[in-house]
Amino acid sequence: MPKLRVGVIFGGRSGEHEVSLISAESVMKALDRSKYEVIPIKIEPDGSWHGVSISVDPHENSDLDVVFPVLHGTYGEDGTMQGFLELANLPYVGAGFAASAVSMDKAFMRVLFAHAGLPLLPWDTFLHHEWKDNTQEITSRLEATLGYPMFVKPANLGSSVGISKVKSPADLAPALEHAFEYDRKIVVEQGLIGAREVECSVLGHNNPQASVLGEIVPAHEFYDYNAKYHNEKSRLIIPAPLSEEQTKQVQDYAVRAFKAVDCSGMGRVDFFVDREGEIYVNEINTIPGFTQISMYPKLWEQSGLPYSALLDRLIAIAVEKHRERQNLRTSLS
Repeated sequence: MPKLRVGVIFGGRSGEHEVSLISAESVMKALDRSKYEVIPIKIEPDGSWHGVSISVDPHENSDLDVVFPVLHGTYGEDGTMQGFLELANLPYVGAGFAASAVSMDKAFMRVLFAHAGLPLLPWDTFLHHEWKDNTQEITSRLEATLGYPMFVKPANLGSSVGISKVKSPADLAPALEHAFEYDRKIVVEQGLIGAREVECSVLGHNNPQASVLGEIVPAHEFYDYNAKYHNEKSRLIIPAPLSEEQTKQVQDYAVRAFKAVDCSGMGRVDFFVDREGEIYVNEINTIPGFTQISMYPKLWEQSGLPYSALLDRLIAIAVEKHRERQNLRTSLS
């Protein structure tokens, strides 16, 4: 059997460019060379591409059989790359363009989660020009409805880039201005004191499955960028020390969140558990970190699916999803 030619796209025009390089290195190293011809495709921060070219003309993409986007953040995880690959008529790993877009936007994502009946912490969202024009009104609204502490987040970014924990009125405006450096839309969420951070990996297409759970004990007050990628004092506890009932509830919520945004392939769903044991959905990440020590593959490894086998399954799902899409009618004649 000929080897499947897998184009691994990484880098990208995103604040998470460096994280993508680390994830992609792990993916390419672990792909079974007896099954796959691995074709690296790097996108520089300025948007220039290196490697095999991909064209919107499907007839010009004979060098690739399937694409594995390992792009975190904007211009890779937000539906833009997925839409491009749809035009190119190439199978690709992960969520489609619509699921990617709404999952990347924390405001849209929360609307869909709420519609699905998932438990969420109180939150607010607004645009940069609204903040500039109505600073005092928005400040008063946030303080009245959310209180302190609160988390300020760019709506469209990941890896905790641009996120701040706000403990007092003096910290609010600087935190918002910092987040607006990365996005024109902001999500502000009520903070929990003493909350535990729990994550669940989901895998599949039509019948997604949930992994065992992991708990993060961050080196800092919350799992920020430095705690995730640089501070070795952050700890991952697998399986998460929750009751059997709580574990099943989180896994159920994770699959429901995955379905709520019409995700496919992979998704890591993040949760908060408060001091009373109440569970809240935080967000879904459609291209989670993919290093050997990242939570998504580690949870599946603990669930009995090793890293290389996980990559095999994701590629198989990509091909299955593409075949399913090819059977749809595209004309009325």
